[in-house]
Amino acid sequence: MPVNALQSVLFPVARRLASAPWFAKIGPRVVPPLDRALHRLTGGRVLLPQIVLPSIVLTTTGRRTGLARQTPLICMPEADGAFVVVGSNFGRDHHPAWTANLMAEPKAEVAYQGRRIAVIAELLEGEERARVWPELIRVWSVYDTYVARADRKLRVFRLTPS
Repeated sequence: MPVNALQSVLFPVARRLASAPWFAKIGPRVVPPLDRALHRLTGGRVLLPQIVLPSIVLTTTGRRTGLARQTPLICMPEADGAFVVVGSNFGRDHHPAWTANLMAEPKAEVAYQGRRIAVIAELLEGEERARVWPELIRVWSVYDTYVARADRKLRVFRLTPS
């Protein structure tokens, strides 16, 4: 089956699964560890969501420990080589730890399609956040479901190559 045909079949299934309230409880325990293992086994070339969505592995510095923390994320690649990511945390009520790590130390690294890219993170707010939000929804419409479910404003970051 060609990739586009596979994507057209899997995308609606992934969207429905990710939108389910029960997935907010199970997804964070299952998806990131599987993604990290697959990423490691394939030398950084494959992530689970990558079949239907653009994806990265973001490495941040833990704000309390100073240790490297890897997080697989859906992303929106931009034409200039930057990536936009959303701290959705599967629509749960608290912000994911990686967002606080980026706020404490904006220097990070992105693994994308087998390459490692040093980046600087910028928290998007106001007009710039409002401008990119519709584009993010076109990439992954489930973000709107997460906004409705979560009792917080989802953090949005631009990761610009440094």
